[in-house]
Formats: sequence, structure tokens, C-alpha cells
Amino acid sequence: MARIEVTLGVDLGGTTTSIGFVDRRGRVMAETTLPTSPHQPAAKFFERLYIAAAALLKSTPGIELIGIGIGAPNANYFRGTIEAPPNLSWDHVDVIQEVGRFTEVPVSVTNDANAAALGEMLFGAAQGMRDFIVITLGTGLGSGIVVNGSLVYGAEGFAGELGHTIVEPDGRECGCGRRGCLETYASANGIRRTVHQLICDTLLPSELRRLPYESLTSRIIYEAASRGDRIALRAFEDVGRILGIKLADAVAHTQPEAIILFGGLAAAGDLILIPTRRSMEEHLLGVFRNKVKLLPSGLPDGNTAVLGAAALIWNDIERRNSEGVQVHASAGGRR
Repeated sequence: MARIEVTLGVDLGGTTTSIGFVDRRGRVMAETTLPTSPHQPAAKFFERLYIAAAALLKSTPGIELIGIGIGAPNANYFRGTIEAPPNLSWDHVDVIQEVGRFTEVPVSVTNDANAAALGEMLFGAAQGMRDFIVITLGTGLGSGIVVNGSLVYGAEGFAGELGHTIVEPDGRECGCGRRGCLETYASANGIRRTVHQLICDTLLPSELRRLPYESLTSRIIYEAASRGDRIALRAFEDVGRILGIKLADAVAHTQPEAIILFGGLAAAGDLILIPTRRSMEEHLLGVFRNKVKLLPSGLPDGNTAVLGAAALIWNDIERRNSEGVQVHASAGGRR
């Protein structure tokens, strides 16, 4: 019986790494997690990653691994590297070399937002689209921009950092070292900061007032908003207003068919979608109004990041096969 070809999707997070074998139709055949152990050397992590993947492969009969896709913070697709990632004690890691110690299948790496964009294009809400933007609303704000069917990487591989466009030049401090970046307002951490500011600056009644800042999470804020909490609802309105303004700017650059919200904060559904859509339409150039869809992710809950990483290598394998190029362990053409 013929084996089912699969790729391994790897979502490398600061605390936990998720992996899964994914077929061409986007079915996750098997998955597991392992602690990232961010203070260990990168070489040790990739050794543990190989051991976990090999065990998962052995326990899943009938599949054949043909490639590995890795979504990671500060990953560079062209160079096949992870460069000074936040929350990891790594400096500059040659991912292709590290993975190549254990396997010869092709490997591609990119940042997690770009992987999410490819996941939506192959398996999710962007199927059939050639021009769209994915916004990942997690701890920070990432973005993957697709134009004419291809991800926008830029000259050195770091294009598409909408989270680090400026909302307010003298605004909130950002982890990047600057002030007023979009992700300091529109992200899980951003909405926490907004709630804290509203508690300090307004007299609005709220159940959130009795919680210390360290205990606040975007989930708690969402649940409070669902119960009609006035500060929580105001926070979602404020975040949506700011996000909508910056999405209107992004539309002017690439005129996407759709913008797709992905990640933890996006799970708030209409609480974030409605104010963001309203603000985006208000600030769009007239020629673009009522033409750009704002959509939630179309990837199934639970393994969205793994699907995105797997889509990265599926996309590369199919592109290289269509161009008649033999596929080797590579990233952005590296061999």
C-alpha cells in the first residue's frame, strides 16, 4: 500500500514547540508538543526536536516524510536562520545546518506570521486568493503579506512587520526599543495595557479593577467583555479603532482582497472584528471602501500554527517541482 506523503510542521514558541505531520489536504495525521527550554543551546533543542519527531513518525504507520517547515520568531526565509529571537537565549542559528544533522529532507523556515499566511492560503480562509494579508494577534502583532500569490519577503527577508509601524511616536514602549508600535496597542499584551490605562484614567465600573495587572490575560478580558463589562468592552473598541486605522494604511500599499485575523486575540470574534472593520472602513481611501473583506482565520482551532508551518514547506516543494528544480534541504534557494 502506498504511503501518504506528509510534511512536518514545527511551530517553535518561546515556551512550547508544537509539531505535526500534515498531508497535502491539510489533515494533521499526528501531533505532539515538547518544551522549547529556551535557555538551552539551540543545538540541544534541535536534537530533542529530532527525537520527538522520529518517535511520532514511528508511531504513525503509513506516512512518508518529504519535508519540514518551521515557523519561528525572527526567522529569515532567505538565509534559513533564526536571528536573535525574543524569549530565546539564542543569537544566530543556522536552522538548515542544525536540522541537516539528522535528515536530508528539504527544510524551509520563516517567521510565524508568514507561515500563518501560507496556512490560510493552502488550507484556510485565503484559499483561491492571490492578494491578502494575515495579521497574527498573539503576544505581539505579526503579519504575512501575500501579493500576486507570493509572500512578500523584501530585500533581506524581513518585510511585512506591520506590528512595528508607528501608531504614536511618543507612545508606549515596545520590546523592539522604540515607542508607539502597533503591537503595543493591538495584541494580547496591548489590550492588557489598554485595560490598565482605562482603570487608571476612568471611573468606569469593572470587575477587572480588583485584579492585579500581572493576573490579567486577553482571555480574562474577553470573558469580562462577553458579560458586558464596560472597561473590557471599551478596551476592545479602542484596540479595534487603532488596528483599523493601520489596516487602512496597509490596504493603500497592496490593495488586498482580504485581511485575515489570526491568533489568540482574534478568537474574541465580533468583539474585535466589528470595531476593527468599522475603523478600517472609516479610514480607507474612498476607492478601497467596501472592497476589502475582514475575516477570521479559516484554520481549525488547536493546530493552526502547525498547519501554517507545514504549508510553508508544501508551498516550496510544489513551487520547486513546478519549476523542474530538484528539492534539497534548503531555504529560499539555499542548498
